[in-house]
Amino acid sequence: MDFISAFLVGLAGAGHCIAMCGGITSMLTRSVGNARPALYLVIAYNLGRIGSYTLAGVIAGLSGSLAAKSIGMPVAILQVIAAIFLIFLGLYIGQWLFLLNRVEAVGKLLWQRIQPLSKRFIPVNSGYQALALGAIWGWLPCGLVYSTLTWSLASGSWHQGGLIMLAFGIGTLPALLTLSAGFNWFTQNLKNTWVKKVSGLLLLTYGFYSLHIALKNLF
Repeated sequence: MDFISAFLVGLAGAGHCIAMCGGITSMLTRSVGNARPALYLVIAYNLGRIGSYTLAGVIAGLSGSLAAKSIGMPVAILQVIAAIFLIFLGLYIGQWLFLLNRVEAVGKLLWQRIQPLSKRFIPVNSGYQALALGAIWGWLPCGLVYSTLTWSLASGSWHQGGLIMLAFGIGTLPALLTLSAGFNWFTQNLKNTWVKKVSGLLLLTYGFYSLHIALKNLF
């Protein structure tokens, strides 16, 4: 469970990222006619989004660290939980089992309070508005994000947790930047069923490997 793995999870979930955030990215691209300002807004939006992921990772890492110290919970238990969530993520991305939908439903309670704030920054006419909109949208209920957050929880420290989510956020960038550049043929392929199945299988493989390592450390 390292930074490279978190980055690769972000890449593997590219199709899911386009489904969740592609609409906002397209809106920013269309908001102005000149390509350079549009790219500036897209970058600002993604910086805000990744900033929120990193903050969430810091909170999760700190929470896991406090749990390990205050109640004596072995870090290996948190690693087992993270591996199980990664397996669920593989099933979710591969469209075989949608247990993470229930986790997203819990996140919707927080999202209902945060989402209305986004209306203050639409339409987007400046980098500040795009940055703020991205920071808000980073809290959108997402099984992909929640699964990676469990890695931050199991990291044992706030800075490791933050770096894991930062790496994950960077991994999601190529798909969204490609969408904003107008490479529709590429982004449409990311949504294809076979791409989702292959991505799901890769995540499942790494999830079971991580579970094996975590159980080995626990026992």
